[in-house]
Amino acid sequence: MYDRTTRKHALALLDTGMSLNSVSKQTGIARATIRSWTVRMEPRSHLRPTTCYRCADTPALPADQAAYVYLLGLYLGDGCLSLARKGVYVLRIACADAWPGLIDACADAMGKALPNSVWRTQCPGCVAVSSSSKHWRCLFPQHGPGKKHERPIILEPWQRQLVDAHPWEFVRGLFHSDGCRFTNWTERTLASGERRRYEYTRYFFTNRSDDIRRLYSDTLDALGVEWGVLRHSGRELNISVARKPSVALMDAHVGPKY
Repeated sequence: MYDRTTRKHALALLDTGMSLNSVSKQTGIARATIRSWTVRMEPRSHLRPTTCYRCADTPALPADQAAYVYLLGLYLGDGCLSLARKGVYVLRIACADAWPGLIDACADAMGKALPNSVWRTQCPGCVAVSSSSKHWRCLFPQHGPGKKHERPIILEPWQRQLVDAHPWEFVRGLFHSDGCRFTNWTERTLASGERRRYEYTRYFFTNRSDDIRRLYSDTLDALGVEWGVLRHSGRELNISVARKPSVALMDAHVGPKY
C-alpha cells in the first residue's frame, strides 16, 4: 500500500510529460499501479465505509432512503444473499434482459444503498446485478436459510418506517421484480345483440410468499389503490389492479417496465 504522498508524486511526474515507463523506473512502482491511480487515486478501501449505518453505535437510516426502499422491493422479489467467504455476503438481483432500464435502476439503487462496487453478470435471459459487503446482511435482515416463501418475511421497525415514508418506491421495486403491466380484453353483448370488444390495462403482481404479497397489498391499501386477488391452481398467488382510477395511480407512480 502506497501512501497518498507517493501517489501524488507519481501522478505529478506524469503531468510533466514523463511516460509510464519512465515514472515506473524512477519510482520503482509498477506501471499497472500507476495507471490505476490515473483513474482513482484513493485506495479502494478508503472509498468503503468502515461500518454501515446499521452497525454504528447509534444505528441510523440510509442517506438515500428512497433508493434503499426501492432496492428492498427488488430484493424481496428477485434478490438473494449468499455467503461468499467468512463474513462477506454477495447481494444478487436478477433482472430480465428485456428491461435494460430496470437493470440500470437496480445497479444505481444498489450503489446508493451501500457505496461498494456493483457489477453485472450476464446469465441466460437475465443480468445478475451484484455487490459484496459484510454489511448487506445488516441491511436485509430478512435473509435466512431456505426460500423466501418457506419462511416468515417481516420488516424490521426501521424498514417499516422507511416504507411508510416512501411507499411508491416500495411498490415500484416489488412490481419491477415480480410484476407486469399488460392490456386485457373482454367482450360484451349490447342490447342490440352486437358483440363489442373492450380493452383495459391491468397490473399483475405474482409471488409465492404470503407475507410478501401482504406487504404489497397493505402498501396499496395505504396508497388508496384498489386491488383484487386471482387464484392460480387453487392458490391466491396473483394480486391484480384493474380499476381505472387505481390503474391511473399506478401509471403515474410506477408505470410499465422499460
